[in-house]
Amino acid sequence: MNEPFTARLELFVDNNQQIKKAFAWKSGQINRLAALLYTVENKAVDIDAIRDSSELIKSSTGLFSTFRGNLSVCIAALLSLSGDRKTQLSDTLAVYELLKERKLRASDYLVAAAYQIAAHSAFGQHQLMADRTRQFYDSMKEYHRFLTGQDDYIFSAMLALSDLEPERGAARMEQLYAELKPEFLSGNSVQALTQVLALGGETPGAAARVLALRDAFRSRGIKMDREYTLSSLGILSLLPADDETLVQDISDTHDYLRSQKGFGSWSVTKQELLLLSAALVSYKYIEAVQSGILASALSTSLTNIVIAQQTAIAVAAASSAAAASSSH
Repeated sequence: MNEPFTARLELFVDNNQQIKKAFAWKSGQINRLAALLYTVENKAVDIDAIRDSSELIKSSTGLFSTFRGNLSVCIAALLSLSGDRKTQLSDTLAVYELLKERKLRASDYLVAAAYQIAAHSAFGQHQLMADRTRQFYDSMKEYHRFLTGQDDYIFSAMLALSDLEPERGAARMEQLYAELKPEFLSGNSVQALTQVLALGGETPGAAARVLALRDAFRSRGIKMDREYTLSSLGILSLLPADDETLVQDISDTHDYLRSQKGFGSWSVTKQELLLLSAALVSYKYIEAVQSGILASALSTSLTNIVIAQQTAIAVAAASSAAAASSSH
């Protein structure tokens, strides 16, 4: 690994320790996500700014608001990195209500979807983006009624922010689903993967590149084709790097992080560590892309994918803990 990238990994480890210390009672997965959000900006975490943003959320929402749930530290971190926290939060809360008016259900996923729309579209476009989010969600549900649920809200918003049309985008996803589903176990994860690939446009051989990457990882004993990491293969397949280089970089990143405090096997699962490793490597290559528009689009998509997957991991962990508690 080169020195700048090693320095970034060191920053990530330190950011994670700082956030873990400051928000010890919060979800470990979401704390690591907040640390990642600062790291990809090449910034040391600003605990005071995150706390101030957290207080802003509390003063702007009710006691049982979803904004105070699993994602609270992540949203506070995002707000602390924005230029105008109050306006950003106000816009996000307004978009959240727009999405609920369109019969999308209150959840951690809807909070993240609302933030995406508020952060990446003009104020006057929020109504349209909320409509498009619902349209993408409905289009996906037409093809996969039982696979499509709240965990698709973030991807629906991400697709809404693109220049894809809902019906054509859904048809493209279904084409990719038909090609890829025989190769993987989880239909839900394959759907997330096709959502990522659809953002890459009508790229020829998209499914073949994903399968080639899957095989390259498998040859090194790395299983990137699991529930929470499969969509990462979609982003990796869009990067301007050869398969073997990507596999080596992610393997090295995983091994480095695993050896660091706070990233041992008792703290972070194999899938989550691979997800974080793939994200960090992907950001490195995205920054090297010459086209500012392409780099920005890929970076935004990657951030949202990681938020979606980390949220899913956190929700699953919280549900498991609640089930275990109720059984005693």
